[in-house]
Amino acid sequence: MYKHPVLLQIELFARAFHSGDASGHDWHHIRRVRGLALYIAEKEEKGDRFIIEASALLHDIPDVKLNADNQKGAKKLKAFLNSLPLAEYQKEQIQNIVASISFKGGNETELLHFEAMAVRDADRLDAIGAIGIARAFAYGGKKGQPLYDPELPVRKQMTEEEYRNGKTSSIHHFYEKLLLLKDRLYTERRKNLQKNATTLWSSFYRNFSKNGMLNDENISSPGTDKILRGKSAVW
Repeated sequence: MYKHPVLLQIELFARAFHSGDASGHDWHHIRRVRGLALYIAEKEEKGDRFIIEASALLHDIPDVKLNADNQKGAKKLKAFLNSLPLAEYQKEQIQNIVASISFKGGNETELLHFEAMAVRDADRLDAIGAIGIARAFAYGGKKGQPLYDPELPVRKQMTEEEYRNGKTSSIHHFYEKLLLLKDRLYTERRKNLQKNATTLWSSFYRNFSKNGMLNDENISSPGTDKILRGKSAVW
């Protein structure tokens, strides 16, 4: 199967950058996001497939979670794009899409173009369901967060700085981000891709709760319980 030579270069760069990652942002996450983004584009018959694939492969390169700071990550992405034989408009489009992907504590960019919608939805679909549960605990462990701390409240309004550096736990992360994503997806195709997530999360929650871990007011609330019992669509 023919592969655009520039996309091959991008893939090799992304593979090398994400090699050995243990935070849930490894090459396999990138590969899944690429596949989902291209699947969404194919089914909806929209978008520039080259831009979508390139952006999906590069979407975590400047992520502050994987770099010393935002500026260093952005410079790394820009330097790599400048090494490729791409038109300036293509480089700018890829940079803009990549910059729009992050959740940022709910302070994310409003999207206007399908290419960005396809990549962001793909990234967020990889954050829910069974894979999302596994990735949440991988990231929490990598960052040194507790599995669960009943003394911590669920944070509802945060700046990006508070989201990145405030105290939280892996279980809290579901309430502070993952369970919010269903209202922050754009494409039509995501409806079919997300249908099993509610069942998976509800099953996990019930089994986790059997150990008494979530029996406190900081996590449990009438609204939350209603969602987790399946009486309100989460995804």
